[in-house]
Amino acid sequence: MNSILSKVKSFYHKLGSFPWFYKFSSKFIPIVFILGFPIFFLGIIWGIYFSPTDVTQGEIYRIIYLHVPAASVAQTVYFAMAVAGFVYVVWKMKMAGLFIYAMAPIGASFTILALISGAIWGQPTWGTWWIWDARLTSTLVLLLFYLVIIGLYSSFDNKKSADQAVSILTMVGAINLPIIKKSVDWWNTLHQPATIKVFSESSIANEMLYPLLICIFSFYILVFLFGLMAMRAEIAKRELNKSWFKNLILGND
Repeated sequence: MNSILSKVKSFYHKLGSFPWFYKFSSKFIPIVFILGFPIFFLGIIWGIYFSPTDVTQGEIYRIIYLHVPAASVAQTVYFAMAVAGFVYVVWKMKMAGLFIYAMAPIGASFTILALISGAIWGQPTWGTWWIWDARLTSTLVLLLFYLVIIGLYSSFDNKKSADQAVSILTMVGAINLPIIKKSVDWWNTLHQPATIKVFSESSIANEMLYPLLICIFSFYILVFLFGLMAMRAEIAKRELNKSWFKNLILGND
């Protein structure tokens, strides 16, 4: 047990090192790239061209293969940022602050995709592009938190002060996540309940469910890829004049 704890502690300290993370992450990017995009196209092509037509909604339901994965990723990214914010506030781990800064634009992009695809889906389904529904409104609030985090970070010249302020804000914004998740259960909303259920039967046919699961999986692989690339770019920006980075670029390390 002690050996496991020591290994976890060692990995934690390595993870907080910019040079170690930059070198270590470079091994994963080609692998994740090769895995992510083929799986994404498999799910999208299967869902759009080969899944059956929905009896009630017709062909428009196929946007689910973008909307649901994007919404899921948008919430998960923010949750991960909130955890990183807690880590930074408690242990002052530099990588945690960098993670928030790197992931915020990615999370915001997926939130925008979820909102736009939801509006396209909602127009023929509800007869309107937008309604102040609890799920839609709380998702819009999520986007606002992402944008405020990006803006707040840019307003600081000192990185430590920025990391501290953004970490606290990110943790506060996490209050919105259970509202997004449970709003359809707590209030009478137009937004339909969860399509995929873990502990009970999903409300979608298996022929539609399987490509949806593949799309969700591919989105998480891609967000991992984008996250690695964004973090490496930010590390390069911050450590540009450091000797370890110069040696790495010159091939001396």
